[in-house]
Amino acid sequence: MQVRILGCSGGIGAGLKTTSILLDDDVLIDAGTGVGDLSLEELRRLRHVFLTHSHLDHVVGLPLFIDAAFEAYLENPLQVHGSDDTIKALQTHLFNDVMWPDFSVLPNAEEAVMRFSPLSAGDVLDLGSRKMTAVEVKHSVPTLGFCVESEGKVLAFSADTTNNQTLWPVLNGYKNIDVLVIEVSFPNRQAELAQKSGHYCPRTFAQDLAKLEHNPAIWLTAMKPGEEELIMEEVRAELPDRHVSRLESGVVFYL
Repeated sequence: MQVRILGCSGGIGAGLKTTSILLDDDVLIDAGTGVGDLSLEELRRLRHVFLTHSHLDHVVGLPLFIDAAFEAYLENPLQVHGSDDTIKALQTHLFNDVMWPDFSVLPNAEEAVMRFSPLSAGDVLDLGSRKMTAVEVKHSVPTLGFCVESEGKVLAFSADTTNNQTLWPVLNGYKNIDVLVIEVSFPNRQAELAQKSGHYCPRTFAQDLAKLEHNPAIWLTAMKPGEEELIMEEVRAELPDRHVSRLESGVVFYL
């Protein structure tokens, strides 16, 4: 399985794009501003989007790329997977014919280009050689992380989260975790803000990582623009024995 990082920043700015991860050429996890790096032909090949939650930095690209590739989805509707809360938020606040047309009924309800597919924590979807498992995490709105299994390898994606008791038992239930993509959004000086907004800082991340029984390659994501170097420095000070790297847009790796 090819994993291509389209966006992984906690904000925008020159060279910075928000969360979107492409699996092979047909599955997206989140649809932040990084989706804009895909060509029109690449957009047309997308078949599934797994949304972690409803915040704008994770969904803003969705209406725009469906619009751009509209005709491609007439024969093969785009499947948008998310929790009931996420789907309801999209229907109420985004695809509401005020902010954007409701693609779930266009060109008509029977042949719509977008179809919502509700997910709950613990649900497992088989997508060819890949298996997607939804995992509950703790953010300021209902949020799902995802574990992706492919050919005996496991990629875990935390989505936006703070200290929680739900992610780590699921990860420990696997024989091994090969790659962990996990957020650390704020430096330690903003620990209170991180906690209130449902994010990790290096100190709280280190506390939770102690629960993990595996030793995966760890890629940090969703760092606030301008704070990346400090966050990495603080994480490495907290976790000197862990292999921790900063995730960047454009990174491609294989599982």
